Amino acid sequence: MATYTKLGSGSWRVQVRRKGRYISETFLRRDDARRWATEAERQVDRGETPSGSKTGRLKTFSDLIDLHIADMKEVGKAPGRSKDATLQMLKRRLGSVNMADLDRVQIVKFGRQRAIEGAGPTTVGIDVGVIKLVVQHAAAVHGLPVKVEPIDLARIALKRLGLVGHSLERDRRPTDEELEKLIAHFDSNPRQIIPMGRIIKFAVATAMRQEEICRITWSDLNSSTKMITIRDRKDPRQKKGNDHRIPLLAVSGYDALGLIEEQRTIRGNEDDRIFPYNHKSTSTVFTRAVKELAIEDLHFHDLRHEGTSRLFEAGFAIEQVSLVTGHKDWKMLRRYTHLKPEALHAMAAARAA
Repeated sequence: MATYTKLGSGSWRVQVRRKGRYISETFLRRDDARRWATEAERQVDRGETPSGSKTGRLKTFSDLIDLHIADMKEVGKAPGRSKDATLQMLKRRLGSVNMADLDRVQIVKFGRQRAIEGAGPTTVGIDVGVIKLVVQHAAAVHGLPVKVEPIDLARIALKRLGLVGHSLERDRRPTDEELEKLIAHFDSNPRQIIPMGRIIKFAVATAMRQEEICRITWSDLNSSTKMITIRDRKDPRQKKGNDHRIPLLAVSGYDALGLIEEQRTIRGNEDDRIFPYNHKSTSTVFTRAVKELAIEDLHFHDLRHEGTSRLFEAGFAIEQVSLVTGHKDWKMLRRYTHLKPEALHAMAAARAA
């Protein structure tokens, strides 16, 4: 049944609710609104998308992306930075394609081109997954005449071609010598404002991500219980409110709480953060030092891997390590576990004691 509302501008808004569908449109005259509503109800009864409506005017894949973004924002789930970047890339690459022409051939061609440009199997898989998400949204929420099956077929084809799949698990761990070289490099530089040597030790001691290190605050530190809370910790299932309390241990070769106490001497009055630095700047400085020291293929995130592995080498079980790293999926945690064979001697000695 249609509902008519006269707006302050003098125009008429008509809303049609029928068979679980909701559509609306605005007209200058009430008679035009009534005629559109009558035809819209007939089209809904036939299982069609009402022409002249907001969704009826959508033509391209770019339109579907905009519709998806607008709907998600409306329910308070706006795309995050990573997803939004993927959506904008898809608009540039496939946005002009008519939504009815987005078929298996188009998507396979897109996947091949992405691979040629250097995108790995995991990245291409994510891209195809987002394409499917946008099309599914248009079909399920708005009843638009788009099909998901060609996307699934394209994924199968790209998988057979080796262009979609899981990436190889990274197992790079810094050696003790590499860590010592990096720490000495930073500590010996009087012009180095960011205490990178201390941050490197803290990253290994806590297995924190660099953005988490630069976000933790004095207000969330409990020195007496040796605990600290990481606010809004990264979790693919929960974007906000994932606060996580972790113990500050001294089992990895570095004392996490002791390193924090060293920071008190440079604590600012206005910034409550323990390490009040931009995490992108720390990443840039780290990458530059790695290059200068000719250390091959080492990323800051590898320090999180190192810290996680040292927790296992200290004898902690997987469920105990997860209390530090924040992993809720223990299968995911296993990929960070690259133990050094030499560590078994110390573990065996500890058990025999």
